[in-house]
Amino acid sequence: MTALPAARFAPLRGGRVLRWGILAPGAIAHDWARTVLANTDQRVLAVASRSRDRAESFAREHGIPTAHAGYERLLADPLVDAVYIAAPHSEHRPLALAAIAAGKHVLVEKPIALNAAEAREIAAAARAAGVFAMEAMKARFLPQTDVIARLLEAGALGEIETVEADFGSSTPFDPHSRLFDPALGGGALLDVGVYPLWFAHFVLGPPSSVGATGSLAPSGVDDHAVLSLGYAGRASARATVTTSLVEATPHGAGIRGSLARLEVAAPFQSPGSLTVTDRATGEVARYDDPTGLSGREGMCFQVTAMADAIGRGEREPALHSLRDSIAVLEVVDTAREQLGAAALGSLHA
Repeated sequence: MTALPAARFAPLRGGRVLRWGILAPGAIAHDWARTVLANTDQRVLAVASRSRDRAESFAREHGIPTAHAGYERLLADPLVDAVYIAAPHSEHRPLALAAIAAGKHVLVEKPIALNAAEAREIAAAARAAGVFAMEAMKARFLPQTDVIARLLEAGALGEIETVEADFGSSTPFDPHSRLFDPALGGGALLDVGVYPLWFAHFVLGPPSSVGATGSLAPSGVDDHAVLSLGYAGRASARATVTTSLVEATPHGAGIRGSLARLEVAAPFQSPGSLTVTDRATGEVARYDDPTGLSGREGMCFQVTAMADAIGRGEREPALHSLRDSIAVLEVVDTAREQLGAAALGSLHA
């Protein structure tokens, strides 16, 4: 293999522009606002928090014109087309449903909900209201991911034999942290495990079998999990996913096919590079992200992709569909049940 295909992705500038509002100005919302404002033409017009001081401070830092004390005021703002929800996991469902009811397009930070049942509820509400709803699975919208998609579409890797992906960090236990608090949707699988689980789903689709081993934090949420995924009709294919709040992992992802092996440079969920090695000749082809963005700067790709899709009249995301979000959460649900993890938040299933 001498060359890899070019990446297809919505231009960061020059396309459809949406007027955005942000619900919940936490740490990830700061990173989202920075990259969207620095690297795209999207407009961020408003931010809302339950705390007026937090909203006003966030607005000043990022040059956002309007700060709302209370989410309802932002959702009633006629100048806002779409909202980005960056609240703790337990608030994703209620805020998404409120935004949908207000007629706003919605981008919900991953995971889109606490479980598959809540995700189905969000999807049904969006379809009924005729608004666009999408999970902020940033890795799917990176240029390097489209290169992988094109290789898979062309069968360039051959029959897929194994997929491996991991995402883990060493985090001191704090029962009040959103990472460990069941009321806030804590646990490794929901917080960071959805990234490697998404990668396995992206390559192989929904698994027919899930086997999970791991451990629980003192609060009852999963703090370490290793999942073995099987696929009916593809007996030779297997995926192994590792996620952790107690152990730092390489943040790698790879695919072994009968013809070639693909490795995504760590961290695989951020803009970067990948290599493809021909298993017969040992020849290596490399792809490097052409934008120079890194880390959480890559969140801007999903925003322009969403704006582009809405501009084309799409009713649902094609690249990372609501069905995809639901399917990943179905695996999380199964794994959490096998591990005996504590119930999360105020469940609506």
